[in-house]
Amino acid sequence: MKRFSFTHFIVWLAAAFTVGILLFIIGFILWNGVPYLTPQIFAWNYTTANVSMTPAIISTLIIVGASLLIAGPVGIFTGFYLVEYADQSSKFLSIIRLATDTLAAIPSIVYGLFGMLFFVIRLGWGYSHLGGILTITIMILPIIISSTEEALNSVDNSLRMGSLALGAGKLRTIFTVVLPVAMPGILSGIILAIGRIVGESAALLYTLGSSSNMVNNLMSSGRTLAVHMYVLSNEGFHVNEAYATATVLIILVLIINGFSTRISNKLGSGGK
Repeated sequence: MKRFSFTHFIVWLAAAFTVGILLFIIGFILWNGVPYLTPQIFAWNYTTANVSMTPAIISTLIIVGASLLIAGPVGIFTGFYLVEYADQSSKFLSIIRLATDTLAAIPSIVYGLFGMLFFVIRLGWGYSHLGGILTITIMILPIIISSTEEALNSVDNSLRMGSLALGAGKLRTIFTVVLPVAMPGILSGIILAIGRIVGESAALLYTLGSSSNMVNNLMSSGRTLAVHMYVLSNEGFHVNEAYATATVLIILVLIINGFSTRISNKLGSGGK
């Protein structure tokens, strides 16, 4: 029988503390938010009477979908280049990695300031979904690049060598051997990126704005759920509705993460 050492106790205690804090936060928000999830709060148009979050939900989905549509392929292909094609002793490779690490360390408020100065003012777009999408795209690129690179590095090199020895080309080896094994790790990075987008408020306040109107086009202003929750709580008149928004935000994140995890598990098991 295994001895239960002091180290095991500390590890289990830390894990229990972490899970406990998570459950407490989720429970606290659900307790305060669920009673205020009324039909009025999901009305199509926002008014000061219903404080609807539907425009914010739609804007959130647009920002998430469009940002991943741009950052996903760029980040994944960059990760493949860094691991599979680039000369590991190249100075150019070091510059790319330095740029990636630097972008990952920049606070989101700085991204927001850049987006406001460049997209909003310099290009004259004003507060718009397009400006918010491009700002968020730049912000999540380092996450996707780093996760893709780590996922590819974790693939056993013997799989590559075996595929090449059997006559498969480089590209075929990448898509049929390396990619299926690395896909769960790549999707984990995408899940992290989604979490960052959904929870972001500072960068979007400077680029997307905080308009409560329904989105008409990519050049119109709007607000995501995180910005909507911030505005409501900051005003102080709709704190209960802010809790309700936080509840929907948590549910949305859980649904997205669960869906992504399911896809990751299916791909990892070969689609069985």
